[in-house]
Amino acid sequence: MDKDIITLTVHGKDFLGKVQGRKGQTVLEVLRDNHIHVPTLCYHPKMPPYGGCRLCIVEIENMRGLPPSCTTPAVDGMVVHTHTDRVFQVRKSVLELLLAYGDHNCLLCEQTGNCELQDLVYEHGIEKIRFKSDYKSKPLDDSNSMIVRDPNKCVLCGRCVRACLEVQVNGVIDVALRGSDSCISTFNGMSLKDSNCVFCGECVSVCPTGALTFKQARFKGRPWELKKVQTTCTYCGVGCQMELNIKDNEIVKVTSSHEIRGPNVGNLCIKGRFGYDWVKHPDRLKTPLIREEGIFREASWEEALSLIAQRFENIRVKSGPDSIAFFTSARCTNEENYIMSKFARAVIGTNNIDHCARL
Repeated sequence: MDKDIITLTVHGKDFLGKVQGRKGQTVLEVLRDNHIHVPTLCYHPKMPPYGGCRLCIVEIENMRGLPPSCTTPAVDGMVVHTHTDRVFQVRKSVLELLLAYGDHNCLLCEQTGNCELQDLVYEHGIEKIRFKSDYKSKPLDDSNSMIVRDPNKCVLCGRCVRACLEVQVNGVIDVALRGSDSCISTFNGMSLKDSNCVFCGECVSVCPTGALTFKQARFKGRPWELKKVQTTCTYCGVGCQMELNIKDNEIVKVTSSHEIRGPNVGNLCIKGRFGYDWVKHPDRLKTPLIREEGIFREASWEEALSLIAQRFENIRVKSGPDSIAFFTSARCTNEENYIMSKFARAVIGTNNIDHCARL
């Protein structure tokens, strides 16, 4: 018998019984692994527990108060109640306070239909906000061409801050000020464009509301209209997995999930996440071109490759194999670069081959 296995008794919304987990897991991790729903906003499996939103609170027998399940270690024999009336009312009050300190107008929000806050408000049956606040609207930051920051839709869950610091190790943003004036800010309150942001988009990918959105995708398609197609990024040889969000046969945006198996674990760089405008660019070459008397004409791949092979052979015979050089790309896979190396050395007979990653 595995000594690391622990057993918890769970009284859930639609579940009653015993579940198993492993030593070292939190209560929330055990519940999630057993497909038992507990609402969260600040929690994300890619980052260490934070315990900031207080929505994942539960009742645990023989334990005082309502501990957050995301930071409470799971212990063998625990009895956990996830949806008692007391827990439900506290969660509902927390959500109402979040709504009071912000401008959460779903009609004007890009994330409608794909918003965790919206889902939680509906789940808890909130029809109006009981609390009054002196909240004052803050200006949007749309100074760059990739990310729109709307602080009025921020719930201070801290996901973006931790993703920037702990996942990407950039530390460009943090929580500034105190109390009801708290907000997510760059150093000295400057725009993202003027900050040290590398525009990887990791903060946008983990944001549970419409506080951070992809600027290129605004007004181009609602979440339920988009078809996600998993593919491999070709900007380098790492093989990052990503999802093309397609509408009307056009790429609306690029996302990547930590649940997709791949070397990037849901992370993407600025090229992979935002560099897709070339797909529909009018100057993009779609067929080979052959120049004749100074004028380019379209040709088939067979004709173009035959011409290249003939030119290579003519040069090699006339001037020797070392008169030809090859330059490979980091956008190719290791296997493709290996094939080019074999072609240069074994077929053409030259060692004149280099790679852009070395420069």
